[in-house]
Parts: sequence; structure tokens; C-alpha cells
Amino acid sequence: MAKKSVFVSFDYDNDKVLKEFVIGQTKLPDSPFSAVDISLKEEEPEAEWEKEAERRIKAADIVLVIVGPKTHSAPGVKKEIAMAKKHGKKIAQIIGYKDATPTSVPDAGTLYKWSWDNLKIILK
Repeated sequence: MAKKSVFVSFDYDNDKVLKEFVIGQTKLPDSPFSAVDISLKEEEPEAEWEKEAERRIKAADIVLVIVGPKTHSAPGVKKEIAMAKKHGKKIAQIIGYKDATPTSVPDAGTLYKWSWDNLKIILK
């Protein structure tokens, strides 16, 4: 079975470490997915970032939102969710921090606890 391509959406200003955890999980031998890293905020002007994010979202099988304390109000995440909806992409959310109870991102799919089993369910 081919691995699913996952676009990782996260609060760039507060939760970069969470994205690194997801990228790390793609390297596990039984990982059912590969992740797209779109951390361009400091390298590209906003218009270029948006074009590149949309291109990568269109190419992905699913958009995975890693939810931290402020993700629900992160402007970049909101834009990425809108792009995913525009292109009919499946969207799911995972809680980024153990024992946290964050606010889910509006219109971004079901919110799951972060576990290897849940990631496998999301990515089926």
C-alpha cells in the first residue's frame, strides 16, 4: 500500500516542535504516511508562501492540523484550512501536547488525541 501524503498545518509561531515530531514519525518503519513540510514563513513573502502552501495542499492526500493552545486563532492555519476545503481535502486534527485540552480549529475535522494508533486511523 502506498503511503499517504500529509500536509502538516501548525501554529508556526508557537508549535514548531510539534511539526518536527510528526516529521519524525514518518521515518518509522511502519509509518503509513509521508509529510509535507511547508515551514516557509521566514523565508518567503506572504504571497509566495500562500501559493506554495496551496500547491502542496493540492498535492497532499490529507491535511493534518497539529493543535496547540493557540492554533485555533493562528492566521496561517486558518488560510491552510480554507485552501484544503477549496480543494476537497480530508482534514483531521490531533492534540499536540499530552494532557492538553486545546480549542479545536473551526471547520478542520475531528480532533483526536495524538497516538500512533490514532494517526493510523486518520490516515486510512
